[in-house]
Amino acid sequence: MANILVVDDEKNIRILYKDELEHEGYNVLLAENAEQALGIIENEDIDLVILDIRMPGMHGIDALEKMIVKKRDLAVLLNTAYAEYKDDFLTWLAEDYLIKSGDLTKLKEKVKQILERKGKV
Repeated sequence: MANILVVDDEKNIRILYKDELEHEGYNVLLAENAEQALGIIENEDIDLVILDIRMPGMHGIDALEKMIVKKRDLAVLLNTAYAEYKDDFLTWLAEDYLIKSGDLTKLKEKVKQILERKGKV
């Protein structure tokens, strides 16, 4: 079973993603900010991080860079409401970039694709 870390400052998003992804058969951990997520990555075996960009404290793109430095093969899916960051070259470190939507079908498809590419499904 793949371990997914959802990093988002919005509690309702974290809960919704946890419920939906656990229903798909994944083990889901939650972090409300980048600092907390970095601690979890150091102590847990994480297969995929779903990372918000705009959060209080450390910005998601800065967190992405730190995550990849800590674990070079870590899969990160940027999941944000803002398309404007897609051209930031640091976002290219992520496996993919997804615009948040009320319909989680695309999110679940991307998660499955990334985990299959990484041999985690």
